[in-house]
Amino acid sequence: MDKRFQEFIVEKGLKSTRERREIVDAIMETTGHFDPEELYRRLRDAGSKVSRASVYRTIPLLIESGFIEEVERVDKHAHYERVIGTQHHDHMICTQCGKVIEFYSPTLEMLQDELCCKENFRKVRHHLEILGICAECRGEHA
Repeated sequence: MDKRFQEFIVEKGLKSTRERREIVDAIMETTGHFDPEELYRRLRDAGSKVSRASVYRTIPLLIESGFIEEVERVDKHAHYERVIGTQHHDHMICTQCGKVIEFYSPTLEMLQDELCCKENFRKVRHHLEILGICAECRGEHA
């Protein structure tokens, strides 16, 4: 289990259970986005006894700890991604097909820092989603 999440659990006065450790370990092995059902099925297929309820109860703790972030998809079905141990990026999401384009912009990062400084605001983290229609759905080909 990730040491930072372990410390978070202890600080919250919660127990470090086998199920939580298995869930965190599975997320650490995940690249890209996942949803709770997919995570649950993957754990069960690997022989884990983790319950569906444990997966759904652990997700809010992982968000609160900054371990994962929610990535909202067009179908309003919540998907998540690990942010611990990954490089920061933002998302463009097609509202027609649900395609997610990950991007990083140093210019946007600098602008956010300038805005926070101007407002005397200490940024902890941010999550940017740009909703629109991708080239394929518009019938344009790159």
